[in-house]
Amino acid sequence: MGRTRNKRRADAGPKAAAGALRHGLMLAVLWGVGATAVGVGAVASWRHFTKGESIRVGAVRVTGAVRATEGEIQALSTVRPGDDFLAVDVEAVERAVARHPWVARAQARRTVPPAIEITVTEREPRALVDLGGTYLVDRNAQVFKRAGAGDGLDLPLVTGFGRDDFTQRRTSVETGIRGALAILDEYAREGLVPLAAIQEIHLDDDWGVTLYVGDEGTQVRLGQGDLPQKLGRLHRVLEALRAEGRTAEVIHLDDRSHPDRVGVRLSGSSVGGVQDGAGGTPAPARVDGVREGPGRRRGRDAPLARR
Repeated sequence: MGRTRNKRRADAGPKAAAGALRHGLMLAVLWGVGATAVGVGAVASWRHFTKGESIRVGAVRVTGAVRATEGEIQALSTVRPGDDFLAVDVEAVERAVARHPWVARAQARRTVPPAIEITVTEREPRALVDLGGTYLVDRNAQVFKRAGAGDGLDLPLVTGFGRDDFTQRRTSVETGIRGALAILDEYAREGLVPLAAIQEIHLDDDWGVTLYVGDEGTQVRLGQGDLPQKLGRLHRVLEALRAEGRTAEVIHLDDRSHPDRVGVRLSGSSVGGVQDGAGGTPAPARVDGVREGPGRRRGRDAPLARR
């Protein structure tokens, strides 16, 4: 009896091993079939993803555009709905959109669901400049487009250049424009805008800088150099004139012999007054006349010609 039981136990070993082998083979087959199915599914999915509708550009969206319309940006863009999403050259899109005159910078990126988003940063117009036609200038002194009635902008006008100046010595013109923008900034820092906003800045190699300010177009002859000091004197003169209810036709701040002297010709008067020093009210008339400047103030449609 003992031998029989031992024999049965000895015979159970090989049977168990054979069952385990069959089970392992079955798992291997199932794993292989599963892996093959996964591989086939992955290939199918990749083909669908790269060739099917799910990877086509669904939309081209534009953000940040105010002056430039969304339609204009989309028209300039090199991508269209239905294009291959992965093949879109976003840098080419950015370069194309940057051709719009109002666009300073453009950034394009892919989004999910598949679409291209174009974010634009527009130029900030700072002034107008006469170059044989009126053009817009941004904060970097870049002339970027011809001004149109639809722009709806009321900006200071920079004059003293011609079209030939811009085409033949552009760097020099841009330097002059940059100087005019610096004058606008310094004028604002001095607090002069509420007293008399700048309407026009005329630049001349001989006369220097002449401003036309306020609703009356008062001519302010700054000449050359000492801008902060001159604007400080102008501030005091304009405040004194306002306090007395008077307006000036011409204000001289360009006396090189007496740089601290201010000459004033009151509106409706052929004579002027002078102010010695930096403060005080303009004195009664003590000047028989004032020298003529670079020209009288003219409308923006016919700005001063360069002399």
